[in-house]
Amino acid sequence: MEIAIQLALFLENQPGTLAAVCDELAAANINILALTISDTVDHSVVRIIVSDTEKALDIFEEHGTLVVENEVLLTHIDNQPGSLSKIAHELAAAEVNIEYAYLATGQESQTGLMVLRVSDAEKALAVLKS
Repeated sequence: MEIAIQLALFLENQPGTLAAVCDELAAANINILALTISDTVDHSVVRIIVSDTEKALDIFEEHGTLVVENEVLLTHIDNQPGSLSKIAHELAAAEVNIEYAYLATGQESQTGLMVLRVSDAEKALAVLKS
């Protein structure tokens, strides 16, 4: 379990935009650790966690991409019913709000990786580690 920096990129919502971002990151040997995309009418918000945040920020700045940095909590979660419920209850009891989350796991995997954007990452980390 750790606190990581997530980058939120505001990109044009059109074919090839994500491919261009991925090409730039790959060319710089930056690995994508987590990603989610939300669309709106005129743009997409790509939330991404990468292996080298500073290098990625330099790349996005060179291309004039609007980027917002946020602290998020990365945690491995058991791939079984009730795992997220337990985490949500523990954070609620500590009055830490879950603003959004995304996770993925394979059907046969024992655990998955969950990304949590919470109101207080340090407090959430302490609560979930205890």
